[in-house]
Amino acid sequence: QVQLVESGGGLVQAGGSLRLSCAAAGRSFSRYRMWWFRQAPGKEREFVAAISWSGESPYYADSVKGRFTISRDNAKNTVYLQMNSLKAEDTAVYYCASGLMGSPDYWGQGTQVIVSS
Repeated sequence: QVQLVESGGGLVQAGGSLRLSCAAAGRSFSRYRMWWFRQAPGKEREFVAAISWSGESPYYADSVKGRFTISRDNAKNTVYLQMNSLKAEDTAVYYCASGLMGSPDYWGQGTQVIVSS
């Protein structure tokens, strides 16, 4: 079992930056693949970024590529999402998730990001 708690969301102007954090509690965090997803009002949840257990080979949705960076610190049981050049369309609730295989098994409660234009 893994518990995930996101933080770092808030209100930011377009063009600004935020860094989201996801703290994990539970066993063997370093074994888990980690994801960030987001859900905008009236839309389905969508993939944002993912990172392997070792921190290698991160990959991103096309909509955030070049602006967002996912990273992890296994010593701190934390995964991050650095978001730069934010746009109004990045407004959403952001969720982190973890899993041992190709899809998430555990989800956080989400953190709200609002980008004002």
